[in-house]
Amino acid sequence: PYDVAAISGLISTSIRSALDSPLNYARNYLADILPTCLSRVVYLDSDLILVDDISKLFTTHIPSDVVLAAPEYCNANFTTYFTPTFWSNPSLSITLSLNRRHSPCYFNTGVMVMELKKWREGDYTRKIIEWMELQKRIRIYELGSLPPFLLVFAGNIAPVDHRWNQHGLGGDNFRGLCRDLHPGPVSLLHWSGKGKPWVRLDGGRPCPLDALWAPYDLLEPRFDLIES
Repeated sequence: PYDVAAISGLISTSIRSALDSPLNYARNYLADILPTCLSRVVYLDSDLILVDDISKLFTTHIPSDVVLAAPEYCNANFTTYFTPTFWSNPSLSITLSLNRRHSPCYFNTGVMVMELKKWREGDYTRKIIEWMELQKRIRIYELGSLPPFLLVFAGNIAPVDHRWNQHGLGGDNFRGLCRDLHPGPVSLLHWSGKGKPWVRLDGGRPCPLDALWAPYDLLEPRFDLIES
């Protein structure tokens, strides 16, 4: 079972309180939670809509020495995900240079293909926890559950086409302003960021793309039920 109390003790406050929920860290423990007969899973956040056949994502080629596959964004400013304390300490910052297949790039952990057998064999849950424990002693990042994944996996993941994570539709982590889709085809829309479509819809202040979420808004009043 997922031990919420134990996980809560490892979580450090981040720039958004929503990122401090223990459920936001459940992806770290899938290899422990799910049956050992499962060797591969697709992890998806709850703030997204899939508009393609997920079996295409599930069958992503992952090399034998790689544990994760996800869309990478190498143009993103990777340095912003860690504090000056991290970058000023050579024993910490060198982590991102050691044993990497290529230069570390940002990837969003809301869409991942995960090889659970390899995860268990490499004890990757423990590796993530070690960074979380260090964060409790020395503040080396600000953004919830993402940075430990970057520290462990960035530069060592299999690439996935960007169409499988049109992320950032919730804007940034501070203001949550409206955003358009990235150029190119779309297989999955992801409202990562502060602005969530159900909040904007229910508050009467939706962004244009939030209309795509409206049919799935569970908080929308069901008038047929009310009348009965």
